Amino acid sequence: MRLIDDQNNQLGVLSLEAAQRIAREKGLDLVEVAPQANPPVCRLLDYGRYKFETIKREKDQRRRQNVIKLKEMKLRPKVADHDFQTKFRNVRQFLEQGEKVKVTIQFRGREMVHQEIGRRLLDRVADEAKDVAAIERQPIMEGRTLFMILAPLHKPSSNAATAGAGQPKEASQSA
Repeated sequence: MRLIDDQNNQLGVLSLEAAQRIAREKGLDLVEVAPQANPPVCRLLDYGRYKFETIKREKDQRRRQNVIKLKEMKLRPKVADHDFQTKFRNVRQFLEQGEKVKVTIQFRGREMVHQEIGRRLLDRVADEAKDVAAIERQPIMEGRTLFMILAPLHKPSSNAATAGAGQPKEASQSA
């Protein structure tokens, strides 16, 4: 087997017993890294530390990863105007927080005949949200549901940092 030490130096092609002896002398583990190579490649390393660093690297990558949540808002074709406004307020809030929103229209029974009502409802949502969102997926009919996906135009801004920045400070007058 070909042996590589802990400083990435090649020690050459050695027998298994010789490689195990070197690993014992250095207090390291003998790990096979390329079994399909001819001859197989083994490396001397501290396996516990290697696993720890691998797990730490994976956690760090997951932390840096930007996870986009998909919120869903369900409507019906016969939704009243006030109910629509209430639901739309939540949709706008989700979009302002930087989350994607799936707007779903559910049809029951004979409502399936009037799918254009659902399309008009989705067009109304898209039209009212055009200042904060873009249509990521056009309305699609799947079974008895019609849906579209809206994506936020801008990333959420932290209002706490800019809350008092633009206001003039009061000058105290002494008499």
